[in-house]
Amino acid sequence: MINALQEAADYIREQMNHQYEPEFGIILGTGLGALVEDLEIRHSLNYSDIPHFPVSTVESHSGKLIFGDLGGRRVMVMQGRFHYYEGYNMEQVVFPVRVMKLLGIKRLFVSNAAGGLHPDFNTSDLMVITDHINLQPTNPLIGKNINELGPRFPDMSEPYEETMIQQALNISEEHRLDVRTGVYVSVPGPMLETKAEYKYLSTIGADAVGMSTVPEVIAAVHMGLPCFAVSVITDLCVPGKIKKVILQDILDAAAKAEPKMTLLIRELVKIQD
Repeated sequence: MINALQEAADYIREQMNHQYEPEFGIILGTGLGALVEDLEIRHSLNYSDIPHFPVSTVESHSGKLIFGDLGGRRVMVMQGRFHYYEGYNMEQVVFPVRVMKLLGIKRLFVSNAAGGLHPDFNTSDLMVITDHINLQPTNPLIGKNINELGPRFPDMSEPYEETMIQQALNISEEHRLDVRTGVYVSVPGPMLETKAEYKYLSTIGADAVGMSTVPEVIAAVHMGLPCFAVSVITDLCVPGKIKKVILQDILDAAAKAEPKMTLLIRELVKIQD
C-alpha cells in the first residue's frame, strides 16, 4: 500500500514538474463539481492516468484531479469521488485522500449530496457536519495498521474540526447564508432508503443521510488531517415530505445550492493557517 501511494504521489509531482505543492484538499460530491469554475487552474489529471487510482463510475463524477488557486490558496480538488457501492474496497475508496496527504495537504474539505432527515430541512439547504455515524459495512482501518500513515487506534472524538465549523458559521452569518448544522450518517447504498429506514436513522440521531464522506474522514483523521465537511440536502426524508426521487432531482437540487457551497468553502479556505 505504501509503495502504491508513493508511486501515485511521485507520478503526480512529475506531471506538475515538482512546481506545485497544494495546501489543502477538496473532495466534491454528486452534482457539486462546479466549484472548479472558481479555480485558477494550474494542472489537471485524469484519474485513469494516475498509477493505482480508481476510476469514477458514477454519473456527474468527472474523474479529474485538479490543481489550482482558490481564494489565493493552493488546492487540489477531486472532481468526483469513489464509493463502496461501486464495488471498490475501502482502501481504494480512501486511496486519493492518502495520496493527498503524501502530496503535502494540511487540511481536507469534503462535500456531499445527502437526504434530509431533520424535519426543519429543505431541499438545497447546506448542512455543516458536526459529527457522523458510520453504518458502512467496514472501514478503511480494518486489517493490519499502516504505521507510516497513523496510529492503530485513532481518536474520533472530533472528526470535524470545531474551529473550522465555527469559522464556517461566522462566514455564513456574514454572507447571509442559511446554513444548518447536524450529524451525517453514512450508509452503503446505492439504493435510497425505505421509510422505515429513514425513521430508524432519525431515531439514532442522524440529521442527514448519504453514501460517502465517512470513510474519507476516517482515513484523514488517522493521518492527522483536520477535516471540514458540508452536505447539500437534495431530498427530504421525513414523514409527509418523502417522494420518489431520481438522480436528476438530486442533481438539480445540488446545482441550486452550488453557489452557496462554493462561497462557503472558498471563504473558509482563505482564512486557514
